[in-house]
Amino acid sequence: MRGSHLEVAEIFRGYGERFLKRWGHTVSPQQRKALQDISVCRTAALGGHVEECDHCAHRRIAYNSCRNRSCPKCQSTARDRWLAERAQELLPVPYCHVVFTVPKELAPLALQNQRCFYALLFRAVAQTLLEIAANPRHWGARIGFLAVLHTWSQNLLLHPHLHCLVPAGGLALDGSRWIPCRRKFFLPVKVLSRLFRGKLLAFLGTARAHGKLQFSGQLTALADPARFRAWLHQLHQREWVVYAKPPFGGPQHVLKYLARYTHRVAISNGRLISLADDRVSFYWRDSKDGKRLKVMTLEAVEFIRRFLLHIVPPGFVKIRHFGFLANRNRSQALALCRQHLASAISHHPTAEVLTQQQRQAMERRCPVCQRGTLRFLAWLSVAEMILRRDSSSIAPGMDSS
Repeated sequence: MRGSHLEVAEIFRGYGERFLKRWGHTVSPQQRKALQDISVCRTAALGGHVEECDHCAHRRIAYNSCRNRSCPKCQSTARDRWLAERAQELLPVPYCHVVFTVPKELAPLALQNQRCFYALLFRAVAQTLLEIAANPRHWGARIGFLAVLHTWSQNLLLHPHLHCLVPAGGLALDGSRWIPCRRKFFLPVKVLSRLFRGKLLAFLGTARAHGKLQFSGQLTALADPARFRAWLHQLHQREWVVYAKPPFGGPQHVLKYLARYTHRVAISNGRLISLADDRVSFYWRDSKDGKRLKVMTLEAVEFIRRFLLHIVPPGFVKIRHFGFLANRNRSQALALCRQHLASAISHHPTAEVLTQQQRQAMERRCPVCQRGTLRFLAWLSVAEMILRRDSSSIAPGMDSS
């Protein structure tokens, strides 16, 4: 039995071949690549590199990282750099956290049409928030927000949903002033839910009409246009789940939220408990039981299958910005927001974005003198790393940047 140091990579190495024998015929190229990358991340199989401090000349040798965005060990540096950039865009106002969830019946369609489905999900959510906020009966304001795609539930099953982080207010439609939202209220969730439901189902209907959706396996019957329309109609009769947290905190709280929800993968190594008798045990929170912390045990092959459900197509952007935070006009819009807010709201100093340890890792700070920066000197081959591994002269757990 393995304890708290168990990693996803170890499960992949031990049971990857068994998984492929059972499920290989269903595995996509990007899923197969993730399986391979994570298995060899920070091992001799990827070779290594030599770094030297530019102040004290300390040298160290480290394994190379796989840099796969689904790898639990390769997200921290990318996340910290991204957080440092986002900190410059925070406004001195409370923020709202809104989650848009689709019914479980749509999960198989999402799995078979990931690029199309997830793009439409972003589009439906963006239009819903922007239209309702712009309605004079609600805010009459142009808002901006960040949306992050998650595809998993705590038990690793497919559960597509978007987390949105929204400044609690927006620009007047003519840009003349900042309009705050009410202190304990963002936007009506029933209105959000029903408009979101209508938009996503309408987008799916149009995508099917233009031949952009595929149907196989349990969804084969939906290839018939009449059946697909009837299926969408059934989904339209249900209430969809949209959760909106009341406006909270300022930059400090926002950064914690960003760190929690961006650059995440299906499960972190920290949630793993043990690997014994070909079974993996891990912690999960049961949303149907008051989010109580429980332990789930799965066959190792099933664990891998569930993990790989959440590998999205190559190049697909999982973090997107909309409204006045959209890339094309973000700088000008933020400047205008700050201009209006300067006279209306006292400035909140931007919180310290990263811990000292995070900053040192991101800056490649020397672990010996704490003053210099580690500079790349040379790549090392697989054979060289195997020799050094056997002589235990490799810095454990180091990332390559």
